[in-house]
Amino acid sequence: MTVGRPWEDILIFTIPMLIGNIAQQLYNTVDSIVVGRFVGDNALAAVGSAGPILNLLIVLFVGISVGASIMVSQYLGARNREALSGTIGTCIVLTAIASLIIMVVATLVARPLLELLNTPETILDWCTSYLRILFLGAAGLAFYNILSGVLRGLGDSMSALLYLLVASGLNIVLDLLFVVKFGMGVNGVALATAIAQGISAILCVRRLSKLTELFDLKWKYIRLNKHHAGNIIRLGVPSGVTQAMISMAMLIVQSLTNSFGEQFIAANVITMRVDGFAMLPNMSFGNAMTTYAGQNVGANQYERVAKGAKQGLFMGVGTSAVITGLILIFGKPLMGIFTSTSELVDLSYHLMQILAVGYLVMSVTQVLSGIMRGAGDTMTPMWISIVQTIVIRVPLAYLLVYASRSAAFPQGKREYIYLSLVISWVIGALITTFFYKRGKWKTKAIK
Repeated sequence: MTVGRPWEDILIFTIPMLIGNIAQQLYNTVDSIVVGRFVGDNALAAVGSAGPILNLLIVLFVGISVGASIMVSQYLGARNREALSGTIGTCIVLTAIASLIIMVVATLVARPLLELLNTPETILDWCTSYLRILFLGAAGLAFYNILSGVLRGLGDSMSALLYLLVASGLNIVLDLLFVVKFGMGVNGVALATAIAQGISAILCVRRLSKLTELFDLKWKYIRLNKHHAGNIIRLGVPSGVTQAMISMAMLIVQSLTNSFGEQFIAANVITMRVDGFAMLPNMSFGNAMTTYAGQNVGANQYERVAKGAKQGLFMGVGTSAVITGLILIFGKPLMGIFTSTSELVDLSYHLMQILAVGYLVMSVTQVLSGIMRGAGDTMTPMWISIVQTIVIRVPLAYLLVYASRSAAFPQGKREYIYLSLVISWVIGALITTFFYKRGKWKTKAIK
């Protein structure tokens, strides 16, 4: 990505990653559709309520993945084969350690966390079993997400896409087999997801073992190198902390969401599943810009980074506008895929309409944050996310709902939970733009 027209490099890299992200989003979406259609609305609410806890407890994977991807892209841009080999070997060891921690700790704390969030008794057992099965299969989730990040750092987003498509297809087949044929309910969709993620992880390891023209995957490199581990942690911890803060905010707001009952919980699940797809262009362009910036910073081509930033912003905002328009036009049929309950469809679509405007500003945040991370400045996006989610979004959600209480709405207006999210997105985009233009990220390259 250090030669040629920037927009072309970014687009060619983004397209397979976008398709891959869509396929990955299908994991949880298909789970929701299958349980919603074949088990019931409460099962749908159970799968969705487990999401924030799942996101919170996999922050170790997020940190390692981001740190490794940044280092790999910069060492590749600098043509440093020895450092690249050591980084990937260290990454594999760190992933194994993180997987073991999650398998033990997360499995034990799943139910207490759900109880702390006032999860309704009607779905508590389903939520618990769903989470425990996923956490016991955490190694597959960890190795796929982290090693696919390494592949993208190497510029190979196509292989990560191919393996994810295989796993997504397998997940759909297993979902239907375990739930429809064997009647395993929520446990069935969790088991299907764990198996499919394990297969995708194995395929990633196989692909990396064949990229001998770029680096060496030998036993002497598969060890915990202090220097590389320190850099991975230094670069990755801010992203992990960011994900943890976002997940904590989601957990706190989830408690507010739960107070409105099972129907609103189910509507929230449906809306968030569609929201996940709406966010994919933003996330994909953001990840592409991380790799683009990393390789060009490694090659000391800062003017090319700035040129790519402008073109990446144009493509990101434009794509997000098209996707948002399609969701608004076809929103109700999309919501109807998850449930046949008309009240749920109408409520979910209303919530989606509130979120729509926010996707355009989020594209700005993702692209500019991606550039800063790729250059080695992971701290600035972390602080911005903390301010956006913890300082602004969480208090605002409770404040707006509380202020809207009336005789007609004794608990407050539930849709204001979503309004608080949009407001925080807008403020986050403004702060991100300010710090990008300030330019301190240009001094953060790995030494």
